[in-house]
Amino acid sequence: MTVSTTTLPRTDDDWWRSAVVYQVYVRSFADSNGDGIGDLAGIRERLPYLRDLGVDALWLTPFYTSPMVDGGYDVADYRDVDPIFGTLADFDAMITDAHALGLRIIVDLVPNHTSSAHRWFVDALAAGPGSPERARYLFADGQGAHGELPPNDWESIFGGSAWTRVADGQWYLHLFDPAQPDLNWRHPEVRAEFEDVLRFWLDRGVDGFRVDVAHGMIKAEGLPDVGFSTATTGQRQVDLLGKGRLPYFDQDEVHEIYRAWRPILDSYPGGRMAVAEAWAETPQRLARYIGPDELHQAFSFDFLDATWSADSFRKVIDTALAEATVVGAPTTWVLSNHDKQRHVTRYGDGPEGLRRARAASLLMLALPGSAYLYQGEELGLPEVLDLPDELRQDPSFLRTGESRDGCRVPIPWSGELAPYGFGPAGSELSWLPAPATWRGLSVSTQAGTPGSTLELYRAALRIRREHPALAADDGEVTWSHTEPGVLAFSRSAGDTVLTCVVNLSAAPVAVDGYGTPLVASAPLTDRLLPVDAAAWLERR
Repeated sequence: MTVSTTTLPRTDDDWWRSAVVYQVYVRSFADSNGDGIGDLAGIRERLPYLRDLGVDALWLTPFYTSPMVDGGYDVADYRDVDPIFGTLADFDAMITDAHALGLRIIVDLVPNHTSSAHRWFVDALAAGPGSPERARYLFADGQGAHGELPPNDWESIFGGSAWTRVADGQWYLHLFDPAQPDLNWRHPEVRAEFEDVLRFWLDRGVDGFRVDVAHGMIKAEGLPDVGFSTATTGQRQVDLLGKGRLPYFDQDEVHEIYRAWRPILDSYPGGRMAVAEAWAETPQRLARYIGPDELHQAFSFDFLDATWSADSFRKVIDTALAEATVVGAPTTWVLSNHDKQRHVTRYGDGPEGLRRARAASLLMLALPGSAYLYQGEELGLPEVLDLPDELRQDPSFLRTGESRDGCRVPIPWSGELAPYGFGPAGSELSWLPAPATWRGLSVSTQAGTPGSTLELYRAALRIRREHPALAADDGEVTWSHTEPGVLAFSRSAGDTVLTCVVNLSAAPVAVDGYGTPLVASAPLTDRLLPVDAAAWLERR
């Protein structure tokens, strides 16, 4: 079977179509001043590492002024840098250096909600019911004889009710933490404000935006009940969507927002772009976020959620590529991020999980389109599962018992003792502790070490950039007929064919006939690809 993606003329403005983007969780990447928290100056110092890794762009998690209730996803000022991360001057210096090294910068935009410390929300609380200030948010009267019950049955993604009552008796909506009140995106001031925020950062040179909760800004008219309860399950948005389209997610009207944003992005030179963090009930509805008049990309979370089986990966890949053809835009692949358990651990943890994670990375990087890497996956980092409860800072932990902190532990750079070079020489501070087992996973330990996960990523990214069959985002993906439990597909350029083979079966598999190995996640012996391994092979 052959799957084709649409071929379009290429210019430098299309860089995002085949880019490898590295997600920097700013708090946990590099600490320049020894306070135990990563910052913009720390990122600037480590830019050469990212250039040498071979990525094209960085996506930075929020660094804006914030009380940090939700790690910066509760924004109090969208046009300034929080002091724990530095200053606007630090941002300007970092982006200047990044561009000089050939790296683009994508920043996180958080438009669904603000912080409760945002001046708009402070004014809304002071102004009272029915005021213009409250109209920027979603305030409502409660139910019951005295308004003592929430306006509807909506529940927070972080657990519990999605409504909080204020002193004057009204309730406000927050799909996440109570410190993150949802904005009313039908209000013209809200739309104008964020269009100005886009221009503010575009003027400072950012190359794109990752749009947080891109599917959630519009709520159904009348705020109707959902009609079912998830209060005892701790389910999150991806699970909720399995029950059907919700009145607070993926409403058709949300696309009007992106049709207003696209001309702003297109008015700046250099291919400014936006990628949606969007969850939708079907791949077809997800594809609606992408197009020449809306956003450029949307994450393919189905790939992240695929189980370790050939059938699961094959189904997800075929579906994603088919939808890419319909919308004329490349698929955006991802295996881990700051909200999901690291894929080493999802695939079984320990040696088995690492073997599978390395193989999955080669699978992802061989596919057409763009790929997003999460910091530390190039080191093979697992989830930290045994963090003390008192150190966890994820707001969902207190409400559901579920925590994302385990994938946010600062990455190890060097040294024998934690925090492994996260801060300047002699610094012992780290906002979350790294386990002793990470000493052997540090950058300094793996750099230059044959067979290390870091060197595997460096080799794969170099080949992806240089090989004509992998460099483009489009072209044919041709599946090979092979034994059960094995994935094999080819991409070609001229007379050169590159084949990716992934062994998800229970026995080694022969790769004779596919050509010369270019890179493999585990050594090949007698032309046999081991279990839980992947390889790229070239035939001319």
